[in-house]
Amino acid sequence: MVLKTKTYFPKTGKDIKWYVVDAEGQTLGRLASRIAQVLRGKNDPRFTPHADLGFRVAVVNAEKVHVTGKKREQKVYFRHSGYPGGDKYRTFDEQMNLKPEAIIMDAVKGMLPKSNLGRQLMKGLKVYSGPSHPHQAQEPEVLTF
Repeated sequence: MVLKTKTYFPKTGKDIKWYVVDAEGQTLGRLASRIAQVLRGKNDPRFTPHADLGFRVAVVNAEKVHVTGKKREQKVYFRHSGYPGGDKYRTFDEQMNLKPEAIIMDAVKGMLPKSNLGRQLMKGLKVYSGPSHPHQAQEPEVLTF
């Protein structure tokens, strides 16, 4: 007699659940790791390592994120124009003044898988520098860390 067992596999992207996170006063690395866990679905019992379970996160007040130590002066963000000698560098303070959203996006991106799954999960992260966001229609649940 052969017993057949069925493995449950969650449908990807069937039910999308939105969360909103307030970054005011939060430490950058700790906030980014918690956001990455939510995007991966590790807070859900249906967690599957190779699937996007449909969790989306909107982060507000990105300009009020906090860093420890001397990172304000010493942390450097790198980008390249694509041309020879096209290296561009910005300190944390310069990046905060120009694009505070990119700071959180970069930190969360570094904590997700470096694969197609990671790129797919990054599409579910929306970061806003002010206290408002355009995702009220999705009825996001407030996450506090």
